[in-house]
Amino acid sequence: MKKLFTVLAIIASFLAIILAVLPVSNLAIIPSILALVFGLLAFYLSKKTGQVKKIIQFTFFLTIIALAITTYKALFSITEVADTQELKATESQSKEEALEELEDLEIEDIDIDTSELEDIEL
Repeated sequence: MKKLFTVLAIIASFLAIILAVLPVSNLAIIPSILALVFGLLAFYLSKKTGQVKKIIQFTFFLTIIALAITTYKALFSITEVADTQELKATESQSKEEALEELEDLEIEDIDIDTSELEDIEL
């Protein structure tokens, strides 16, 4: 049971580190909390047997780093809203260009042999 919680803590802490450095760093809180819980359970179980492993302490270290990075990014990163007028203008322009391209296409009548379609059973 101790090994299971240790492995789960390691996986959760690495996932927390990965999510902390990505732009969606707020999602790193969930694996960080899970890593802390699994790490505490593994620490408690290993303390019962008297064999505290360094890997459990390493998972706590990684989790604390992930939480620090997430907190830093949440406090000091500024989200700016861009000018949506330019976006709307380019969107409408691309729609007009697409319509012009579709109007320029010449589609010929296509003969479809329906006898072949009737032979196919679904």
